[in-house]
Amino acid sequence: MNNILTLERVETFISQYHILQGINFEAKAGEVSVLLGRNGAGKTTTLRTIMGLTPASKGAIHFDGKDITKMTPYDIANSGIGYVPEDQGIFGQLTVEENMKVAIRKETNATMQKQVYILELFPDLKKFWKKQGGYLSGGQKQMLAMARAFVNDSKLLLIDEPSKGLAPIVIEKVMEAITEMKKHTSIVLVEQNFMMASKIGDTFTLIDDGRTVQSGEMQGLIEDEQLKRKYLGIG
Repeated sequence: MNNILTLERVETFISQYHILQGINFEAKAGEVSVLLGRNGAGKTTTLRTIMGLTPASKGAIHFDGKDITKMTPYDIANSGIGYVPEDQGIFGQLTVEENMKVAIRKETNATMQKQVYILELFPDLKKFWKKQGGYLSGGQKQMLAMARAFVNDSKLLLIDEPSKGLAPIVIEKVMEAITEMKKHTSIVLVEQNFMMASKIGDTFTLIDDGRTVQSGEMQGLIEDEQLKRKYLGIG
């Protein structure tokens, strides 16, 4: 299976701080690739660097055969990458309907059909179509954030900690949605909840202190108690 995304020796500074110090990462088409590591390891910065929000100072990022290392966030999004940030990035004063309209880059038959599909995938969004985003529950806000990124013709979705702050029953719904979305797009997932990550992830990459330390098939990590204890504090 071909790689849809590749990071090679990527380094990133935020102000004077050297956050990413050598990230190597591959995401295969049609899979859920999970970035794992302790808090502060550099996972969120990796996603932001892919999107051009905190540009790489060294290394190379290739998406769908194209070098996107120096591209602007706008052009990266237009090239086919959707981004769901940790804070969800929805507009609290806008209704669910308006949030979706703002997210659609080009209104076509395909995006309208995709929206119908999304409302089947997230029935709560259909139910609260005219409700302001700020009044949704935490789980509904997460569903809206994912829907906004998914509605366009994105070949890749970057999703940052979708289970954060959610009740277990809502996490199950989010897991089911990501598994369904994987049928239509590739996904890079940052997730602290190892139970969730291990159930829906195909491959993993472990990050520690801004460096890639290990990667492989998710089943291998599930079985490696020493690796989980060392880098994730579990096991």
